[in-house]
Amino acid sequence: MRLTNYTDYSLRVLIYIATKDQNELSNIKEIADIYGISKNHLMKVIYQLGKNGYIETIRGRNGGFRLARAPEEINIGEVVRNTEEDFQLVECFDPKCNHCIISPVCNLRHILHEALDAYLKVLDKYTLADIVTNKIELQDVFHQM
Repeated sequence: MRLTNYTDYSLRVLIYIATKDQNELSNIKEIADIYGISKNHLMKVIYQLGKNGYIETIRGRNGGFRLARAPEEINIGEVVRNTEEDFQLVECFDPKCNHCIISPVCNLRHILHEALDAYLKVLDKYTLADIVTNKIELQDVFHQM
């Protein structure tokens, strides 16, 4: 299982914002500069994170964004489910695109489903707060950039 860059960037944005004081605003430029990610790509990520209720956006000259929920309330498994396009690990996971001739008798599909379920269950055990327990070290890395 590999996460898309979109999900990776979404998690990185949340981590960065979670290291800030609760009312301190972040902006796309600072996050793009810190992580070396395109501003255009981050705009899409920020939009989706706002739409999903993870961040709130404040418009205007001194605007920016901050977490809309406490880090303890942002579940990592939920974020991954909301940002990944699909979890079609193999062709047979999608009946519309499945052309594998062994699908009707294949046991691999069931094993891969079990593995995917286990993967997501592990992510479901963690929140953003769990990821930023080393907030000071993260802030030090961010300030070095």
